[in-house]
Amino acid sequence: MASLYRLATGGFTTLALIAAPLAAQTPPASPAPASPVPARQLPPLEPVAQGPDTPWLFRGSDIPPDRTWTYGVLPNGLKYAVRRNGVPPGQIAIRVAIGTGSLMETDGERGFAHLIEHLTFRGSVHVPDGESKRVWQRLGVTFGSDSNASTSFTQTVYKLDLPSATPAGLDESMKILSGMMAEPTLSQAALDAERPVVLSEQREQPGPQVRFGDAVRALFFAGQPLSDRSPIGNVDTLQAATAASVKAFHDRWYRPDRAIIVIAGDAEPAILEAMVKKHFSAWTGAGPSPADPKFGSPRADEPVAAVVSEPTMPTLVQMAVLRPWTVGDDTILFNQERMIDQIALRILNRRLESRARAGGSFISAGANLDDVSRSANITQLSILPLGDDWPAALRDVRQAIADAMRTPPTQAEIDREVAEIRAGMENEVRTAPVTAGALLADNLISATDIRETVAGPETSLRIFEGAVTKKFFTPARVQAATKKVFDGTATRAIVNSRTPDPTAQAKLTAALSERIAGTATRRSGQAAIGFDRLAPLGKPGTIVTRSMALADPPVERVDFANGSSLLLFPNESETGKVYVRVRFGRGLNALPTDRRTPAFAADLALVASGIRTPKGVLGQEELDRLTGGRQIGLSFAMEDDAFSLSGITTAADLADQLKLIAAKLQSPAWDPAPVARARAVMLASYDALGASPDGVMARDLDGLLHAGDPRWGAPDRKEIEALTPAAFKALWAPLLASGPVEVQVFGDVRQQPAIDAVAATIGAMTPRLPATTPLPPVRFPAHVATPVTRTHGGQPNQAAAAIAWPTGAGSAGLTESRKLEVLAAVFRDRLLDRLRSQAGVSYSPNVDNGWPVGLPGGGRIMAIGMVPPDKTGFFFELARELAADLVRTPVPDDELERAKLPVIQMVARMSSGNMFWMNQTAGGTRDPARLAAIPGIINDIRGTTPAELQALAARYLVPSRDWSMQVLPEKK
Repeated sequence: MASLYRLATGGFTTLALIAAPLAAQTPPASPAPASPVPARQLPPLEPVAQGPDTPWLFRGSDIPPDRTWTYGVLPNGLKYAVRRNGVPPGQIAIRVAIGTGSLMETDGERGFAHLIEHLTFRGSVHVPDGESKRVWQRLGVTFGSDSNASTSFTQTVYKLDLPSATPAGLDESMKILSGMMAEPTLSQAALDAERPVVLSEQREQPGPQVRFGDAVRALFFAGQPLSDRSPIGNVDTLQAATAASVKAFHDRWYRPDRAIIVIAGDAEPAILEAMVKKHFSAWTGAGPSPADPKFGSPRADEPVAAVVSEPTMPTLVQMAVLRPWTVGDDTILFNQERMIDQIALRILNRRLESRARAGGSFISAGANLDDVSRSANITQLSILPLGDDWPAALRDVRQAIADAMRTPPTQAEIDREVAEIRAGMENEVRTAPVTAGALLADNLISATDIRETVAGPETSLRIFEGAVTKKFFTPARVQAATKKVFDGTATRAIVNSRTPDPTAQAKLTAALSERIAGTATRRSGQAAIGFDRLAPLGKPGTIVTRSMALADPPVERVDFANGSSLLLFPNESETGKVYVRVRFGRGLNALPTDRRTPAFAADLALVASGIRTPKGVLGQEELDRLTGGRQIGLSFAMEDDAFSLSGITTAADLADQLKLIAAKLQSPAWDPAPVARARAVMLASYDALGASPDGVMARDLDGLLHAGDPRWGAPDRKEIEALTPAAFKALWAPLLASGPVEVQVFGDVRQQPAIDAVAATIGAMTPRLPATTPLPPVRFPAHVATPVTRTHGGQPNQAAAAIAWPTGAGSAGLTESRKLEVLAAVFRDRLLDRLRSQAGVSYSPNVDNGWPVGLPGGGRIMAIGMVPPDKTGFFFELARELAADLVRTPVPDDELERAKLPVIQMVARMSSGNMFWMNQTAGGTRDPARLAAIPGIINDIRGTTPAELQALAARYLVPSRDWSMQVLPEKK
């Protein structure tokens, strides 16, 4: 069963650097009462019998079908599911899944499923080569985000999100999609044009991670096709592909009886169903329908250990317990029993996280349970050791597993997980009316791939509460589940050793066979922590002024006597959600410009460092218990002109959400352990930044674009090694205590209770010292005649190039910044066509417009892409050629409309949610020009003319001011 609230602990991954503080939006729960009862009374979920009207998705299941969907099967075997969903308004999300992936390929067809995915988008019987993108752009579709596709081991999925869909636009889109599936253009000319693009995608993949992932699959799934069937394929088979061989693969697997169409959007289900029937009923398969190949099962007689040596990746261990994947009925009982397994793993993961926080032998460790590509049911462990001592980390994790197998968990531990799951599921029920249609469609498609049903949030909650009522979650049953998930056909592990070690495989084999006896120590319960533990804040703040900051939407401004301000937008657009953001200080503007500071560690360590209270410090463990079972989060961000603490909560939890943020600001603690952990995490991942061109870009580009200003760019190894808790506190203690405070509360909450909650918390805080120093300048680097060059230690056929032109910054230029978005969209589309579609040298080049509203400078338009090392010069020549043409020649009307409409539609869709308005109004209490510019957003974009774009290009895309950078492979 798939649900909007996924009970699974995660998917199959090859690398997990787990170092998350309280930033997780659904925090760990505190102990619930000894005998948990449903938080709200729900009618019992009765199993349903199979009948002639049972939808195809629910065949063999006794879970009541989700009747918000309309299900059907065409005479040609095509299955579909459609439903009405108005989130966002006007949008229709279409998904077409074909039951084929890399596991269906023969040895000579490696990569064909993915190759056909590419060719299908180029052209088909209804549209010539490249025209579908232009048709959809005229309908407001953004290429890459609204129209895309993906190929997995077992499924190929085509995705189209139509914004503001009209009947004519929907009809045209379904016609194009039907032609893409049934009759794509698989000519030799199309193949020759698209093959370089696919090879570029393959070339641009991160080499160390890909090699490690391949090694993981080769070990874990030894003797099964999955061990050697990457969807990207290999160069030899892709180069050998012919139009005939590709068409043969298409004709064999692209058939209506292997297709599923899912549509969720703002239209009547009958209309959506009619579109499926109209455009897909005539599709017929060629020849008999093929059977799925045998995917095999895990075998006990294969190797149990492997070692790879990727020096730029951290030392890490991946361990798996494998069992056969079986197709069973997705019943209520099956899901309830799987919930016991998940609770067992949640308890184990919480214990492992506690050990890591306390400074154990590993930085992070975690287990998950998953069904992988219909090939195995797998319990996977990811371990990131502290330093290179992986044997100690593996031993300690296995000890924790042995303890959990030998000694049952306490009922308090179980109840804590039950409370957290219940809180999350109840929140999903509350927010179900505002779940995006695209997410609903994606969830259903994913479920079909692994033969699951889909249950709505309330059905999922009732299944869960049924398990609680039947007392499924007892210490004995959870202990039995722990034993079950760590028992299987085979147990295997792989280690990445940063330096070659010929003894490592023998050590790992011995470690896996070592018998570790669990301890019989019973755990004591932990008392719940209430918000009364936090230090009192003082009397509620006095309101000085109230006014309307914005008329449409109606955003109110409330100023308090202590200098803090509130921007409040009560609305029901996102049922059950209240977004809270407290912006304080001056952000990057407050950091020194003459030296590197420990600001880089804040994301990992600031929230986790805890809160002081009259009865002692609340560290990360205590904060988890404080917020348990509640919809309260705490995340930190460093913005251009402010720092922020934020969370997504509910009206019922708003007061305590604000109290937590106020306590963090007024009474921060400085636990040294999170700083040490942040240091270890950053050191473990540091070398990976130098192992690929995009890693080097991520590390160095921002700093170089700001002329070496230490506020930007990643710290070097020595700076990370020099990080200390004392230095971290010395930087952040005054920053938390100074500068103006602006509170934003947007969402499903009533006006007066929200104002009262802010008055009692942020408004009650001690007045803060104002910021009086002038803003430091932000510089763009000087023009360079030859590109700045950096090198990477990864694959020799990888390089990256970037070229940027300085623009502007600040709220006074917001109208101009929006028109620059249109200019960037035109530039991007041209670069994509020339560099990817025509030259085939880059898979995903991009042009980005950056206009920092909260800084005095630093804006730029930048073109960036990964290319072969011998093509960086071509990249720069092409980018400059395109820039010069934008200066020289007005953009044609049709091209301009195709650039503007996706931008307008994206703004329109985003404006249906609270985060859009929070981002637009942020900083408005200190800079009213930001608020004044909001009503003109759409018109600024829509009113952009060819002459304006040409003038902007002439003003900013000046050859003598551009700056360029390339990342080339190291010479070896």
